[in-house]
Amino acid sequence: MESPPELPQVSPQDVAREPILTLPGALTAYVLLLAVIHLHVLLPPELENWTIDAFGFIPKRYDSTLLAINFPGGAGAKVWTFVSYSLLHANLSHIGFNVLWLLPFGSALARRFGATRFFVFMAVTAAAGALAHLVTHEHAVAPMIGASASVSGTMAAAIRFAFVKGSFLSFSRGDADAAARVPALSLMRALRDPRVLGFLAVWFGVNIIFGIGSIAIGADGASVAWQAHIGGFFAGLVLFSLFDPVPRAVGNAADASSPDVSNRG
Repeated sequence: MESPPELPQVSPQDVAREPILTLPGALTAYVLLLAVIHLHVLLPPELENWTIDAFGFIPKRYDSTLLAINFPGGAGAKVWTFVSYSLLHANLSHIGFNVLWLLPFGSALARRFGATRFFVFMAVTAAAGALAHLVTHEHAVAPMIGASASVSGTMAAAIRFAFVKGSFLSFSRGDADAAARVPALSLMRALRDPRVLGFLAVWFGVNIIFGIGSIAIGADGASVAWQAHIGGFFAGLVLFSLFDPVPRAVGNAADASSPDVSNRG
């Protein structure tokens, strides 16, 4: 009688190497919300333009020194457009690019924060991006739309823990939940880490040189609101600790500045 075939052996390392990019519920809900709202492009042109004017961020709403313009939404739009603009996109490439960058960083952050903190964080970084755009475009009439400021905020927040041993950008990591909940670095410690500084240099270089991300509504080739990216990024980097529910490690336990060599040959 033949013995039953042996089952394949699974090592702890193989378990730890399960795919990191599995979407948590909060991020899935956020992406679906963006997709549903993007259906505004199917509206008749007049109604679509009204939607953009009512929910896009227009700096001229807050400026009374020039020719008065009656924008849709009235006084309420001066409040809600600080966030609502981030849920609108110009076309599929615009929303696709933002979602593409959001998946790895937003996934880790949504797992770490939980749904409520994650949604509030996205709103706060969107508002910070709008404020940066307002300061630098005081009299602009063109609406700004796009989630890039919030996406930038998630990237900035994620690098506070992304390079820590066991997290999702370290050489050795756990599963998706474990990788998202490693103790984070303090802001000053993060800014001394070479990998974080390298990430910052690349991020700022890409935004300044190419201006990729959130755009003003209009024809192809419209100007890029890169200042909003910086506003969202700065807010995410600085305000991360206010949202973070994971206790900070004591001493050197979360020191990402030391090399992670656990899986090196």
